[in-house]
Amino acid sequence: MTKFQLKKFFKAAYEISLVFLQFIIIILHFLQWEFIPQKQIIQVSPFSYLMGILIIIIAFIIMLVAIKDLGRNLSPFPRPIKNSNLVTTGIYRFTRHPMYYSLIFISLGLFITNLSIYYLFLSISLSLIIKLKISLEEQYLNNKFKNYLLYKNEVKY
Repeated sequence: MTKFQLKKFFKAAYEISLVFLQFIIIILHFLQWEFIPQKQIIQVSPFSYLMGILIIIIAFIIMLVAIKDLGRNLSPFPRPIKNSNLVTTGIYRFTRHPMYYSLIFISLGLFITNLSIYYLFLSISLSLIIKLKISLEEQYLNNKFKNYLLYKNEVKY
């Protein structure tokens, strides 16, 4: 295996690892483990619970709009699919990564509805994984689409 092939292999493994970790963390949000303490940081109030639910609903709607706007360009991997287009319309006029941000906000909404250390840990972990995916995805987009840098300068987040 040449040095180039090895580098390509490790980059692909890194991408797959990020996607795998992202899905594992998302799944952990919806599983109740008896052996993991669900200790609350503070008591959940009706107001905080409703705020968390509202955040989840809004983030979920934004995610659905982003999926619709991406259309056939949708992929869980940071590398754009072959024959994809750069989507800069719809919700992508306002934010470059609405699905990633929606996932983070859904995670934060779940944290707010539970106010437990477990959900705080999941929210922080998911945010870090998504930050790494965004960095990698932006490298690919910049290399694939000549107008990505212009789009990135126009749409800051």
